[in-house]
Amino acid sequence: MQARPILVVGGGITGVCAAEWLRRDGWSVTLVDRVSPGDPDQTSYGNAGLLANTSVLPVSMPGLLAKAPGMLLDPDSPLFLRWRYLPRLLPWLVPYLRNGNVDKVMEIAASLSSLTHDAVEQHQNLAKGTPAADFIETGELVELYRSRADFDANRLGNSIREKYGLVPGHLDREQLVERDPHLGPSYTFGAVFKDFAWISSPGSYVAALFDHFLAQGGRFKRAEVVDIRAGMKPSLTLPEGEVLQGEKIILCAGAWSAKLSRKLGVSVKLEAERGYHVSMHNPNFSAPQPYVITDAKFVVTPMAGALRAAGVVEFGGSDAPAAKAPTDLLTRHMRRVYPGLQFEYQKVWMGRRPTTPDSLPVVGESVNAPNVVHAYGGQHVGLTIGPKIARMVADLASRRQTNVDLEPYRVDRF
Repeated sequence: MQARPILVVGGGITGVCAAEWLRRDGWSVTLVDRVSPGDPDQTSYGNAGLLANTSVLPVSMPGLLAKAPGMLLDPDSPLFLRWRYLPRLLPWLVPYLRNGNVDKVMEIAASLSSLTHDAVEQHQNLAKGTPAADFIETGELVELYRSRADFDANRLGNSIREKYGLVPGHLDREQLVERDPHLGPSYTFGAVFKDFAWISSPGSYVAALFDHFLAQGGRFKRAEVVDIRAGMKPSLTLPEGEVLQGEKIILCAGAWSAKLSRKLGVSVKLEAERGYHVSMHNPNFSAPQPYVITDAKFVVTPMAGALRAAGVVEFGGSDAPAAKAPTDLLTRHMRRVYPGLQFEYQKVWMGRRPTTPDSLPVVGESVNAPNVVHAYGGQHVGLTIGPKIARMVADLASRRQTNVDLEPYRVDRF
């Protein structure tokens, strides 16, 4: 019996994982992207690398509306806005800020926990027996605070995480320095989460999964998708008029998914939230595990041959060039974390997180566009939830019941 053809649009972490799970499920899979999986042009390449099972809080929290104006004017704030972009941002920004109320935050946290709680196992199950498994590191995560009072002040966030079993151990300054003698004096308290994992090279990890997919019979078409059609025989149109058809199409093109969704008559609120990293290569020392730097809102991750500082939020659309100020900010804050850090050279990077106003991904079909499964919007946890979303996609493609309630992630919720 001939395998059923299926097309996957987008070769980031979600697309590659979906392609591989679908291949294992018996589909004849063609993955389509304008760049090869693992390429620096992909958002999956440059993230902080965390398999963040602790990330159950939405980005918009109570108090953000009051703080945002001051943050935008503060040169040491991790929030940036290209002011000319503000009129285009407002239709997304208004519901984003409205979602920062306690009731909505509690609702969103439950839906995020459903996707993140088993993230480590999901990655390990997918990567087992492939070269990608070598990039999964296990250990602990430490959140760094300037003081114990700063930790205690986050009462809502701490109580929500406790509700989902995310109860950290506590480290005082002496314990922090015993674990990491290079740590700067600004941080005197740590919250440590056990049973954590991270990826030592996100780009290489995605590329390794992709290579395995190809080795096992998957196919790849390097091309930009210029049109998409739903229906009984859904199709993609590529440059020069080439048309690909399958029984189903999986749309997981990250921040570019909204543009393709509009061609299907499906309107989603998806913003290209820009994030940055600075990778310091061949450092004189490294971190013993990933750190979340809570006051500056970025992550420090030990990676293969480098120490990566990743984070920052910039709103400026998908097409504007990278700015210098966000990476300068990361560099300044790194000097506070590690005053004695030296390295041979550094690389800077900018990517576009696909972010919805409620910090939840878009997963499922639209009644107006049958046989196209949407799977995008992973915001700051795209790497974390990629394999889990991919398993859900495989179930949807085969008309099986998913083990996660899809209602919070439905396509038409906007």
